[in-house]
Amino acid sequence: MSQEPDPAELVGRTAAPELLAEEQQALPESVGRPDPIPPSRTRARLVGAGATMTGLTLVGGLGLIVLAIADSISSGLGAAALVALVLGVVLVATHWGWVHVAEFSANRIDEGRTREISAAREHWLGQIAPYTRYEVMTQVEDDGSLTIATVRYRPVPKGQDRFTFVREVLHPEHHSGEEPAALITERAEHLRRQAALTTERERSRYQVAADAYEAALMAGENEEEQVRARRAASEALSKQINTNLRDPPLTE
Repeated sequence: MSQEPDPAELVGRTAAPELLAEEQQALPESVGRPDPIPPSRTRARLVGAGATMTGLTLVGGLGLIVLAIADSISSGLGAAALVALVLGVVLVATHWGWVHVAEFSANRIDEGRTREISAAREHWLGQIAPYTRYEVMTQVEDDGSLTIATVRYRPVPKGQDRFTFVREVLHPEHHSGEEPAALITERAEHLRRQAALTTERERSRYQVAADAYEAALMAGENEEEQVRARRAASEALSKQINTNLRDPPLTE
């Protein structure tokens, strides 16, 4: 089983944007879910119009080239034929530009439309504290049996100032369909209580480190202050752990 992360390594970090991905399997259920970004109706219309213009430009350009060649064969390359030829070549050479114009326009419209929602989702990420969470999941198997497992969401550093969660399934228990429902329910509730207690313990450990870190940062935010703040967080956490070892807290 993986060791619990050191809270001092995680204080001051913000949840990584990757956690906003659609599946969001790495997000604990207890943190909830952010508001989704609604699909854009304008994008489909703009991209469709761009594709249509691309086709029309290509067909029109080829048509002008064919007419210019035909006219030059029958009457010689006159001014009209030359203009048609040049225009046709330009249209054929630039026909893909309509797709790029449509894509660029759609992106700009989407940025304006989703700016508020994106800011709210980023703010939501900033509210997630990087401590380990434990939850209990159940799953019905094909043979009618039931699996109960504790799931750990362990925070790990990502980049310079972000973190993400690693999802780990711990100690799955398989219960046959013949077992009394009351016993299975009682076992699931017991595991949920244990998961809640363990999560609270990890939240408390993180909060001790976070409080010490914030207090040490009051004097400034340069690199030296950040190192000192992390050291203060580690010292505070070490003191709490040593106190608990001498006088263990009550547990269920």
